[in-house]
Parts: sequence; structure tokens; C-alpha cells
Amino acid sequence: MSTAKRLATGIKQLGLNLNEETQEQLLAYGALLMKWNKVYNLTAIRDEAAMIDLHLLDSLSILPHLAHVTRVADIGSGGGLPGIPLAICRPDCEVALVETVGKKTSFLLQAKAQLGLANLSVHNLRVENFKPAELYPAISSRAFASLYDFVSLTDHLLAPSGEWIAMKGQYPQDELDALPPGIQLRESRRLQVPGVEAERHLLFLTRT
Repeated sequence: MSTAKRLATGIKQLGLNLNEETQEQLLAYGALLMKWNKVYNLTAIRDEAAMIDLHLLDSLSILPHLAHVTRVADIGSGGGLPGIPLAICRPDCEVALVETVGKKTSFLLQAKAQLGLANLSVHNLRVENFKPAELYPAISSRAFASLYDFVSLTDHLLAPSGEWIAMKGQYPQDELDALPPGIQLRESRRLQVPGVEAERHLLFLTRT
């Protein structure tokens, strides 16, 4: 199966309605990720089919749950996941990528330019040093750190009534038990990612 067909099939299984142009942009991003990965080691995944399933479709699986989000800071973006797929599919959503590693930031800037993502900004600094002019109503992460570290390191970025959105594999009960005082789990949603057998959960955390 071609990568285009694999992506289109997965998008349909996720119940998403993404036009051809959007799908082409997602594929262009995937190709760019594969190309740069040979030199910069952005991800452990080298196989095109796995890249579609484990990166693109995995990131797209959260889209139906973020319809209310119009501005988000994605922390520890690495190769731009899930931030770049989100920015591609939601041009109405302002996405900030925060990444400490210089070579990864170089890739993110290249992807932003090549894909023409006007709604995407890239910030090369430690998250604790990120001082945006305006606080964010949503802060996301995918395999960034423990939930304790995630909320502790980004608390200064979150608007008073904002939410943390964490992509996790297995349900992280131990991490939830270790949350700092004043932080609560608002909701957990189980995700089904086409082509991926492993468990996936999307957690929404808020201040109490």
C-alpha cells in the first residue's frame, strides 16, 4: 500500500474529513521528516509505513478532541509531533512549538517554511525560559516527560482557566497519583490509532 493510500485509509478510520490538499501537506511533512531523520536523528522510526501510523495518524487521533482549542503551546516538540500535523489540519489554530535541541529546531523552522504554515511559531529554548506575551489556553505534550514535570515546568504558561493536554500510552495511574497539589485530571479519553496495537490515552488536566 502506498503511503498516500495508507494515510487516507487511516484518516477515514479516525472519522476525520481532511481534503486532498491537507493530506498532501501531511505527506510532504512526513517525507521531510524521513529525509532530515537520516542526518539529524529526529525519530527512531525509519520505516515509511510506521511513520504514517506511529507519527502522523497517532498525532491526528487527537484532532476530534481538540475542536475547542484555538491556541496551543506544544512542549518538547522534537520532530514537530503533534504540533505540525495539528497546524496543517487546523489553520485557524495558533500553534507554538517549544524545543530545546537546536538541530530539531532547525528542522521545525524548515518544515514551517517549506509547508507555508503561517499559524506555526518555533521557539528554541528551555520551556522554563519561554515567556510568551500572552498565556496559553492549552498546553500539549507527547512523550515529553512525567505528568508531574509537564505541569510543573509549564504552569507559568497556562492561562487561569486553561488545560494541559497530555498524550500517553498506557493509562499512567502512577503519574496521576504523583500530580502536584492543585492539579486534577478533568478527563481521560482512550484513543484508537489505525495500525497501532499499543494503548493510547489523551489526558486533560486542569487546576483545581
